[in-house]
Amino acid sequence: MSESSPEERLRALHFLRRVQARHLEETDQWIATEEQRAAEHARRRPPPATPDWALERGERAKPKAIHTSLCWNEFFMQGITREQAIEALTRGGVPACPTCEPDKELGVLD
Repeated sequence: MSESSPEERLRALHFLRRVQARHLEETDQWIATEEQRAAEHARRRPPPATPDWALERGERAKPKAIHTSLCWNEFFMQGITREQAIEALTRGGVPACPTCEPDKELGVLD
């Protein structure tokens, strides 16, 4: 078997590069299609339900207050369960929001 010339090897490498570039373009098209499908799927899904209870965090993520869904603000609050709200109000020392009064709604009054 004879060795190929530098020109033949160079031609073969250029051919390989063209094939790989086509494969990369095809992969990029598949990715774009899947991203579009995922975006369409996300638009069709209903937004998540607002939690009934929320824990507001203050500086350094310290618990600041418990709220009902009436006060919900997703930037400063984390959704919690009824049990977690009661625990925070009764044993955790977290105050109830004076506006929405979750302690009244939960039946937890001092």
